[in-house]
Amino acid sequence: MKRTILKIFIPLAVAALLAAAFFMGEEPAPAAPPAPALQEAPVQPSQPDVMPEAETPAPPAEETPEPAIQEEIPAPQPEAEPTPDPEPESADPTCTISISCAALLARPELMDSEKLSLIPGDSWILPPTEVVFYEGESAFNILQRTCRQNAIHMEYEETPIYDSAYIEGIANLYEFDAGNLSGWMYSVNGWFPNYGCSRYQLQNGDTIQWVYTCDLGADVGGEDSAFNGRN
Repeated sequence: MKRTILKIFIPLAVAALLAAAFFMGEEPAPAAPPAPALQEAPVQPSQPDVMPEAETPAPPAEETPEPAIQEEIPAPQPEAEPTPDPEPESADPTCTISISCAALLARPELMDSEKLSLIPGDSWILPPTEVVFYEGESAFNILQRTCRQNAIHMEYEETPIYDSAYIEGIANLYEFDAGNLSGWMYSVNGWFPNYGCSRYQLQNGDTIQWVYTCDLGADVGGEDSAFNGRN
């Protein structure tokens, strides 16, 4: 009997379900399969953290203190007194000397023809030349040295009565070569002294001129003076 009931009930139940599905318009979705269970990773046993042992720092080396350097403070020095500027050395004194026969060149007719060639064309036996002299020297000293240095012939004689040297000839031009009133005279700064050339003491800056006269000084501006130191 039970089997009969079941045979009747089961078809009815299936029909009821199909009718319900028909009316719902949807087929029943199949049931989703169950999701697989996630496997948990095995848990590793934790190890206790080990702290590295801290290194004990070495004690600092003891520094040997350097000995203190004592700075010597120089004792104050007295201020030096200013040194005065040295005085400039005085230069050696000089004078200007010349030897001319211009008066003789102007009157050649008074000369022997053999000596005309001795007269320079410009009348200068020695043009004005600055020379050094030494303290106490005379007009004669500077003439003698200058003629020797320039290879100029010069002849003289000592005249004790006049306490001076007397110039007889220069450059082979002698007294009386142009007559009885001719010969050599000297002037100092344009002035003709009335005494011999050995007696005039040179001064710094002097101009000494030796000139040949044909007229006892009248033709050279020395007519009132001594003739080469002779009265």
